[in-house]
Amino acid sequence: METLTASKSQIKVPDKFVYYFAAGEAEGNAGMKNILGGKGANLAEMTAIGLDVPPGFTISTDICTHYSAEGNKIPDWVKPKVLEALKRVESKIGKNFGDVKNPLLVSVRSGARASMPGMMDTILNLGLNDQTVEGLAASSKNPRFAWDSYRRFIQMYSDVVMGMNSSLLEVTLEDLKAEKGVHNDTDLDTEDLKKLVKKFKSMVQQMTGHSFPADPLEQLWGAVAAVFRSWNTPRAVTYRELHSIPSEWGTAVNVQAMVFGNMGDDSATGVAFTRNPSTGEKKFYGEFLVNAQGEDVVAGIRTPQPISQLQEVMPAAYSDLERNYLKLETYFKDMQDIEFTIERGKLWMLQTRNGKRTAKAALQIACDMMDEKMISEQEAIMRIDPASLDQLLHPTLDPNSKKTLLAKGLPASPGGVCGQVVFTPEEAVEMKEKGHKVILVRVETSPEDIAGMVAAQGILTSRGGMTSHAAVVARGMGKCCVAGCAEVEVNYNTESFKAKGYVVKKGDIITLDGGTGEVYLGEVKTIEPKLDGTFTRLMAIADKMRRLKVRTNADTPKDAKTAREFGAEGIGLCRTEHMFFGEDRIDAVREMIVSDTKQEREKALAKLLPMQRDDFYQLFKIMEGFPVTIRLLDPPLHEFVPHSDSEIAELAKRIKYDENRLKHKIHSLHEFNPMLGHRGCRLAITYPEIYQMQVRAIAEAASQLVGEGMKLIPEIMIPLVATAKELEILRQQTIEVVEQVQKEKKVKFDYLVGTMIELPRAAVTAHEIAHHADFFSFGTNDLTQTTLGLSRDDASRFLGSYVTGGIFAKDPFVSIDQVGVGTLVKTGVDLGRQTKGQLKVGICGEHGGDPDSIQFFENVNLDYVSCSPYRVPIARLAAARASISRKKG
Repeated sequence: METLTASKSQIKVPDKFVYYFAAGEAEGNAGMKNILGGKGANLAEMTAIGLDVPPGFTISTDICTHYSAEGNKIPDWVKPKVLEALKRVESKIGKNFGDVKNPLLVSVRSGARASMPGMMDTILNLGLNDQTVEGLAASSKNPRFAWDSYRRFIQMYSDVVMGMNSSLLEVTLEDLKAEKGVHNDTDLDTEDLKKLVKKFKSMVQQMTGHSFPADPLEQLWGAVAAVFRSWNTPRAVTYRELHSIPSEWGTAVNVQAMVFGNMGDDSATGVAFTRNPSTGEKKFYGEFLVNAQGEDVVAGIRTPQPISQLQEVMPAAYSDLERNYLKLETYFKDMQDIEFTIERGKLWMLQTRNGKRTAKAALQIACDMMDEKMISEQEAIMRIDPASLDQLLHPTLDPNSKKTLLAKGLPASPGGVCGQVVFTPEEAVEMKEKGHKVILVRVETSPEDIAGMVAAQGILTSRGGMTSHAAVVARGMGKCCVAGCAEVEVNYNTESFKAKGYVVKKGDIITLDGGTGEVYLGEVKTIEPKLDGTFTRLMAIADKMRRLKVRTNADTPKDAKTAREFGAEGIGLCRTEHMFFGEDRIDAVREMIVSDTKQEREKALAKLLPMQRDDFYQLFKIMEGFPVTIRLLDPPLHEFVPHSDSEIAELAKRIKYDENRLKHKIHSLHEFNPMLGHRGCRLAITYPEIYQMQVRAIAEAASQLVGEGMKLIPEIMIPLVATAKELEILRQQTIEVVEQVQKEKKVKFDYLVGTMIELPRAAVTAHEIAHHADFFSFGTNDLTQTTLGLSRDDASRFLGSYVTGGIFAKDPFVSIDQVGVGTLVKTGVDLGRQTKGQLKVGICGEHGGDPDSIQFFENVNLDYVSCSPYRVPIARLAAARASISRKKG
């Protein structure tokens, strides 16, 4: 778990750390979110613009750091300033904290600079004890309300501060309602609530070994400490990791005079959005409850009423609320999420913040606010989180369907799919041919599983990370994938897997949610995506504002067509090895691999030539003149051969090869570290005929299209170059083959020969390599592995601990390590362009679709990024935002 820690000596005591707010006296403002957190800054701003906000004060985020450094203890020097601010609240409200006759009660809430709804703790009604509850009953002339507030306070405080299981008190409350024959909390009378309070306090003593604190100041310090502590609860840590919120930010604490929505039928509480957060419709949206407190709306114990009905129940308060929400949206120029309480007919505003919304709503709101002249085109682009577009591009699960959760893994590739479980790629293909939808379940996938992955609706693996083979290939195909699902115990022998006590067998139906990583038993209905005019409009604006071009990683016509539909401006990476696994060609590839002589290899390669030529012809044609970068064969040869005795025996028969000799040949291909072994350009140095066949196929496909009237410039990319000499040799061989084909076909076309920069040595000698390269493409997947000394697939077992432990800010295979790998990228760009000033430079690793990485690539002056087809819109939007951010400095 990532926790906020620092030594005392490292932390400077701030000059000011308690900020008071009340009508006409706000010490903070909306621009102070780093100090006051979002909630505190907006409370101050609402106060300053004249809205009715209960007075209070904010303890700054700095103190969260000090709290941690003091060993989870509030520093003694903080308390006097807090008490001074509390005195000001007492004076303003005309009540005293702890007064047995007319007590001031307060709420204690969290407030980080980034919105983290529901992730941290809140305590309401603080200041109640056996004496002050009587004072509250008398001063309010409403004993039931006072005792209801007291039982609520005990429930919240014992849970949040004292660590008691909240369900124990909740069960006691439900038992009392059942005994009384009532359904709602509001049906309990004063005497019932008094009995409940007594029972609650007894249970707290019994379960925690401590009496429930009666001293209001002890309650206050306990609550403040609990809110600071909640910054590091598992749920808060997980949320921060998902939303890239740094642990060092900390949370502020807001202490505010209580106003009560549970004082009777003239009181209420509610939560509302100034526009619909699901659709973006310009319509006030929300819920409220009469005679309730805030947690009742969220908890769902009582069914809230639509906000529109408040106009009938409390017309005056609704009129004030309507005026306030319009004022807030106009003032903040964004859709607002607001909380309010009505106490005896008077409206109080408790919170406003920019509202969380779906991608669909974000697009609609951005377009509407542009039309309303509220925001500019640039502001509209900066409002939309590029990653959220995933929601629009893949089917999603129907949120209203019933679900049985089996397990949770990594959300490797979004979408919602269901199908019958199969455990081999062959079964996946066979079942699809029979018209069945299947989910391919594997411990982990390999390139040889590609046919099954194509056939399956989705892929589930028990091992592997967000950039494992399964994840990368699935994203490339727009295929739903849940990876690294350790709860799933796969047993190939029994053709089943176990999870949460269930045994799921071949043929059983499961559902995957690639957006959350959740796996469900049985079928869950899905909702198909629909892209509307708002998407097209905002993408056009993004394209106008971005400098970086956006290409796609595509190996098949289907991928290429999908990417073009999403606006890809070419192919930045075609992995030719994926083409070799087709049933019509894999045996020819294997014949080539086991050949003993050059003549035998060339004979096998001749079978592949027309197939490869057709592959490239189709990709060139779909891209209609946009650049297509084809990477020549990269993986080690052992990936293409079978390994089990039965598979070897079958192959020997098919290619008419001695079985024992074939076994020996396959065994000889084994490498201890194949990633750093005989692969990439090293294969071509040893067996030049492999690349020569591929280059000829590229040139012949280009010649055919030139003859058909198409203009195109093929880009031939040589992988895993470490030295300039390797590229010099292979470039010359490439040129010779292309010129030979042009001579044969009597056509001329321009072409480029470049290389992938994926080894540290290549990056730091880029000035030498550039002499022989027309372009560079950074292969940041392998560059990350070779720079950090991490295996992408194996590191998934421990990388989570590195991220939660603060060693890495993010998974370096998901978002580029800017300090380490990023320095090599920048070095490679700068050195390459020292040699060739106009050298074209791009990136084709998975980082090409990551918004944070795209900002880095913009800053180091790459020409393009390339990503999987379904991430093209994300990259287009992220590139626009990166350009805007860079210009702003």
